[in-house]
Amino acid sequence: MRHSKSLTTVALLALLGTTFSAYAYDADWKRGRLYYRSVCTACHTTSPIGAISPSTKTKADWSAYLLTDRHAKGKDAVSKYVGKAYRDSIKDSNKTAAKFADTPDKELMEDIKAFLLKGAKDGDAPASCN
Repeated sequence: MRHSKSLTTVALLALLGTTFSAYAYDADWKRGRLYYRSVCTACHTTSPIGAISPSTKTKADWSAYLLTDRHAKGKDAVSKYVGKAYRDSIKDSNKTAAKFADTPDKELMEDIKAFLLKGAKDGDAPASCN
């Protein structure tokens, strides 16, 4: 009887472990597109660099850019502009930042990455920012 309970417990723990380890955030490229176009592009339109569309880089370029987390020629972190503190600072003038005020930073970054990779020069649907 004791052996039976132990096997049941082990099986239950294995099942729970599989359930939790199988959970991964499934990035939403559409949400990433909305944020990128409403927040990132809004700033880049006014800066000397101009608009930067996803199709200006390859998937490898975007992945490397996001991995290094360097923005503005290394002066800032990309994650700064996706972070809650930044969204809070612009939410009065940017409806999208207000809409995503409570979105976890990691999820929003994954959403943006999904959009950039999908819209990259060699992505599934090369995108421009209109």
